[in-house]
Amino acid sequence: MRTERDKMLAGELYDALDPDLAADRARVRDLCLKLNASREAEEDLRRDLCREIFGTGGDTVWMQPPFQCDYGRNIELGERVFFNFNCVVLDVCRVRIGDFTLFGPAVQILTPMHPLDAALRRKQEYGRPIDIGPDVWVGAGALILPGVTIGARSVIGAGSVVTRDVPEGVFAAGNPCRVIRAIDAAERNALAAP
Repeated sequence: MRTERDKMLAGELYDALDPDLAADRARVRDLCLKLNASREAEEDLRRDLCREIFGTGGDTVWMQPPFQCDYGRNIELGERVFFNFNCVVLDVCRVRIGDFTLFGPAVQILTPMHPLDAALRRKQEYGRPIDIGPDVWVGAGALILPGVTIGARSVIGAGSVVTRDVPEGVFAAGNPCRVIRAIDAAERNALAAP
């Protein structure tokens, strides 16, 4: 028989009050509480906590607490991902983030969804995975909604609400977020010049 965790990770309706899931959320909330209470000088403690929180990538993540997540284990980070202050990742489904991606303050990455039927919503929820490519920059206060993919090297403007996929190599912004323009070669190389 499939567990509620199996259903959750598959994006199917599941019971969020399942005792196993509740215990896992309590585990990561305690870890986040310790991380958020840590001091700048406690680099080793922060690194150890990040290794425990994240499914992968805790070895190199660059974290500015406070930070919150639902499970942590469902978050797969590439190399040197950066989270600025007050980021939230609700990871009822897998969240995959590529190498060197940067998140401004108060970015929210949200995989949970709730049924439109009120009676069903009282008992169950579901989610959709999120994929964010390498070298993406997400501006402050952006919301990344369930099921979205953001392509490599794209930039998401501050305050955007990302409701659909964003291709690679573009600047996208707004509510709902839409592609504004491609990032051209001159912009990509602007800081490479001596």
